[in-house]
Amino acid sequence: MNDCDSPRRLHSRPMASLAPLSPRHPAGLIPSGELWLPRASLTACLRAAMARSTVGHALSDAQRINRFPASPLCSLSWWFEGRSEALVAERPDTMPTEHSPREAYPGRWVLAGPQTRPTSSYCAGPTHAMMVMFMPDALHQLTGVDPGALTDRMVDAQSLLPPDWLALCETVQNLPDNAARLQHLEDFLEPRWQACRPAQALPTQRYGDWAAHLAQRAALSAPGRSLRQLERRIKRWAGLPLRELRGFGKAEQAFFDTIAADASQGSVKWADVAAGAGFSDQSHLCRVTRRITGYAPQALYDGIYGDEAFWAYRIWV
Repeated sequence: MNDCDSPRRLHSRPMASLAPLSPRHPAGLIPSGELWLPRASLTACLRAAMARSTVGHALSDAQRINRFPASPLCSLSWWFEGRSEALVAERPDTMPTEHSPREAYPGRWVLAGPQTRPTSSYCAGPTHAMMVMFMPDALHQLTGVDPGALTDRMVDAQSLLPPDWLALCETVQNLPDNAARLQHLEDFLEPRWQACRPAQALPTQRYGDWAAHLAQRAALSAPGRSLRQLERRIKRWAGLPLRELRGFGKAEQAFFDTIAADASQGSVKWADVAAGAGFSDQSHLCRVTRRITGYAPQALYDGIYGDEAFWAYRIWV
């Protein structure tokens, strides 16, 4: 999922821009999710921000679930009203439901690393929250936080972030709306990112392009170019091995190819999606989609267009 897939005009402003809802937003599902795309100078640092408010909406228990895919990104989350809890699946090969055990998230603000498995959360009451998604190598440059040490973890941000970042978190917590919060966040990041960004930072952040760029940086950044040394550098910057990053790139390509096929043809041929994204066959696409999202491609597609819990996928459409 990528900022470069939205109209270029969204990056012409000097602050984060709110992406419009898809014209195919399903009737009967609340337009509760927002996707904010970063200003152009921060696209190699921030992937996007997702915000959601269910305040003022009546939801069933099943609609209070939030489904998120596995992701190579790191994230920082705030809750402005209400709170979420993590849903814990009873078995590793199943997705949790509203009846599954719940665990409280640590701390007031939550810092999460790359996630190799899909996650789900539950909001028992009206909730307004925001998740800002960082490229893991950028977060490492900015804070010194090791993405590898955060892989598949969610921690109290106050235990890891520097003091100036915690002051940022406090200010964002108390600002009146999402636009003001993201304006302040970007103003905070801008000088820090310009001071530490790599000399040839990638301007767009498709996962496949980003993985290739990391491999190139690893080959040129220091003496020693054996495969093992390159893999170590990439994992230190991104928290995941290059093979997994490339897998995310294929899955992302399949996601956008599915949306494009649906928009142009009104139907999706999964064998064509698999071939176009570089999978060996349709079964390979199904296995990877299940690993990243918890669902087969058709079930994920149906969820995006018919289930409130899939709002985080829907806002990227």
